[in-house]
Amino acid sequence: MIPFLDLKSVNMCMKDDFHAALDRVLSSGQLILGQELEAFEEEFAHYCNVQHCIGVGNGLEALHLVLRAWDIGEGDEVIVPSHTYIATWLAISETGAIPVPVEPEKNGFLINPALIEAAITPRTKAILPVHLYGEPAHMGEIMAIANKYGLRVLEDVAQAQGARYRGKRTGGLGHAAGFSFYPAKNLGALGDAGAVTTNDPKLAKRIRALRNYGSRVKYYNEEKGYNSRLDPLQAAFLRVKLKHLDADNESRRKIAAVYMAGLHDANLVLPNVSEWSEPVWHLFVVRSQRRGDLQKFLKEKSIETLIHYPIPPHQQQAYRSDACAGKSYPLAEELSQEILSLPLTPHMPLEQVDEVVAACCMFAKSS
Repeated sequence: MIPFLDLKSVNMCMKDDFHAALDRVLSSGQLILGQELEAFEEEFAHYCNVQHCIGVGNGLEALHLVLRAWDIGEGDEVIVPSHTYIATWLAISETGAIPVPVEPEKNGFLINPALIEAAITPRTKAILPVHLYGEPAHMGEIMAIANKYGLRVLEDVAQAQGARYRGKRTGGLGHAAGFSFYPAKNLGALGDAGAVTTNDPKLAKRIRALRNYGSRVKYYNEEKGYNSRLDPLQAAFLRVKLKHLDADNESRRKIAAVYMAGLHDANLVLPNVSEWSEPVWHLFVVRSQRRGDLQKFLKEKSIETLIHYPIPPHQQQAYRSDACAGKSYPLAEELSQEILSLPLTPHMPLEQVDEVVAACCMFAKSS
C-alpha cells in the first residue's frame, strides 16, 4: 500500500530530538508562553525574513487574529479565493465581515489577480490570497492592487512554508501572514499550532495581547481577547522540524519533478508553475475529467489519493445563508469535480513515485 501521507515516517526519524525537546520543556517548568516559544518565534521570524513572529493556537486563529487586529468587522468585505479550504473563509466570517470570492486562473489553482479589482467595493478592507498546494500566489500584482486602493494584504501560508515568490519567502510578502502547523503541513507540529508573521510592530504587539485574553500584563485586560497561545511543547517540536524544512522541501521538489516528467502521457492536467515561483509542493494536484474512475483504479493498485477540496466554500451548507448564497463560481466548481491529490511526502521512496506514475499511465492507456 502506498499511503497518501505517512506521518510516522516523517516524524520517527526525529524521535530522539523530539524526546530531547520534551525533556527541555519539562525541565524548564514553563508550559504556557515562555522562553521555548520565544525561541521558536525568533527562529521562524528569521527564517521568513520578517521582524516579528507570534505563535498562536492554529492557522485559522492566526488569520482571524490579524483581521481582528486590523479592526475588520461587521459589514466589511475581504476578498478571498473561491477555490481554497474553508478555514480561509471562516477566519473572515468570525470577525463578522463578508468573504468576497474571486475565481482562480483558468490554467491554475491560485486566485486570479486580473479579477480582483472588479470585486473591490467601498466596503473592501483587505485581500486574503492563499499560497495554495505549496505554490505562492501572484503577490506582485496583488500588492499593486492593494496599494492602489489602500487595502491590507494577509497571506494564508498554511500550505507553503518555505516557498518563494521572486526569490522572497512567503510570510513576508504582504502586510501580515497566517501560518498553520497542522501535523500534515510542510512544517507540522505534533498537534494543532499556528503563527502570525509581520513587519508591523504595532500589529505584532496587539496580536500578542489578543492571543492572551487581550492582556499584556497578567490580570490587566486591555480588550476582549482570546486564548490562542502556541504551547511551548509544540514550539519545541517545531524548532526541531524547522531545521529540516528546507531539506524536506527539496525532497518534495524532486518527487514533484518525477511526477511532472512521468505524467505527460497520463491524460492529466498537470500543475502549471510560473517561472518566478519556487513552490514547496505541499500537495501534488492533478486534474482529470474521469477523476472518480482514476481514483478507483489507483485504489485497486493500492495507491491512496485524496481530493482537496470536493466542495467549494460557497457551496458548503455553512454558507448557504450568506452573501454568496445562490451565486455560481464556475471555475471553483469545475476544479472541485476534477482535482485529485497524488501521494507526496518528503521521505517517499522514488520507487513508489514511479509506481504511481506507472499506474496513472496504465489508466490512461486503458481508457
